[in-house]
Amino acid sequence: MDFESKIFEEPELEFGDKHHHPDPRLGLVEAGPLQPPLGDVIRIAVVGSAKTVEDTQKFLVDAAAGFQGKTERHPNLHPDFPGLGNLNPFRCRFEMQDGATAALSQSKIEKIRKEPDHRNAVEMAVEEIVSELQTLDESSHRPDVAIVALPVALIERVWNAKVDSKSTTEKEDSSGSDAPNFRGLLKARTMGLSYPVQIVWEDVIDEKASIPRKIKESRDRDIQDLADRTWNLVTTLYYKGSSRIPWRRMPREGEYAACYVGISFYREAGGQQLFTSAAQMFDERGRGFILKGKRAQTESRGRHPYMTSNDAYDLTSQVLSAYKNHHKHFPARVIILKTSRFRGDEAEGILKALDEAGTEFRDLVWVQESYSVKILRDGNYPVLRGTFVNLAGKGLLYTNGSIPYYGTYPGLYDPRPLLLCPHESCDSTISQIAEEIFSLTKINWNSTQMNQRLPIPIRAARKVGEVLKYMDEGQAVSADYRRYI
Repeated sequence: MDFESKIFEEPELEFGDKHHHPDPRLGLVEAGPLQPPLGDVIRIAVVGSAKTVEDTQKFLVDAAAGFQGKTERHPNLHPDFPGLGNLNPFRCRFEMQDGATAALSQSKIEKIRKEPDHRNAVEMAVEEIVSELQTLDESSHRPDVAIVALPVALIERVWNAKVDSKSTTEKEDSSGSDAPNFRGLLKARTMGLSYPVQIVWEDVIDEKASIPRKIKESRDRDIQDLADRTWNLVTTLYYKGSSRIPWRRMPREGEYAACYVGISFYREAGGQQLFTSAAQMFDERGRGFILKGKRAQTESRGRHPYMTSNDAYDLTSQVLSAYKNHHKHFPARVIILKTSRFRGDEAEGILKALDEAGTEFRDLVWVQESYSVKILRDGNYPVLRGTFVNLAGKGLLYTNGSIPYYGTYPGLYDPRPLLLCPHESCDSTISQIAEEIFSLTKINWNSTQMNQRLPIPIRAARKVGEVLKYMDEGQAVSADYRRYI
């Protein structure tokens, strides 16, 4: 059997003044954000311990002066952070007012640390932090975005790496965990605030802070230098504090107005075999819409979650309605990415809604994260990021891999490809789908590095599900994506 293969070029991103560049950091330096800030300052508040509050203040002062990159060997991988002076990459200042801080007392932190029950400890920590954030929201020092600077003592007690980094329900997961996810619970409890929050670990703002290995979600934390961490944090603060997007995928000439939808599944808090679908929609400007689906069905032993035909129809109709309310017209093309296979009746419900809206072009794709086939490359480095192989109509796509622009492979383990499985109704070829999904991996305003594995619709749907599972019955679901990441 013949297999078509190719290597996609690194996707371009669009910044201010229609400038384009593949590197988010250099693009910001050269042209500023795609959507400039509406004001000249982003107001930041900080909640944490006395030490982490002080460390955050110092970190922001030092960031204004800039940081040198990690090494001269790979300058594109670890560039300098140029600082936040005049004409800085974000075209605005980041300031903390004197009264916009709140420190949890050591006695409260110690009480949480000594709580033997994990669930109670997480609830106690979230309650204390939310109380301080609400006080700031009602004060004259109300910020545009708040940093929750977690000290090591709290991280060790409330953060469960197994739960917090794998909180969504995957195809083969039928057990789940009742252990509460600190991040998801905090985001859910702060949904009613007038501003979003950003969780920051102490080792981000203090290089001497040591996080136990068993707590860390990824060894990638070990290879981020001060400049890298600053790029990522300040980019996130810009997006959350200004509600303006730093960049978007570079649109192609003649491209149809498109709507990207990610559908994933998550377990309800305390549930055993009950799944609920969540969707995150992005339009071509990078704006997100949060949609909560109904309970999902499952196949054998709670595995392989899916939507009924009616639920798939309703969810797709909501997506299209939200798009029309924003753009005043329906999209010409809809791309739906899902973390499990499309069943026949499920696809019928989606296609029925698209037909009724007059959406002519549609692509339904199952994004599979584990596959036994891998590609090897001559030499010591892994395959190039962007490597694609057509496997008889399915697509093997490496969104991680060696990056010539960086001059190295920016990872610790062999990259794992995605398997793209298009539904029979797809209008685009598998090569076209793969290239588009590849470009969608670069929309992540929590990171400025180019080796992102999942496309934003899938990644966003999972982040949404992580928070929705802790939302109270009847609690308003915000459509603002900033509140979920």
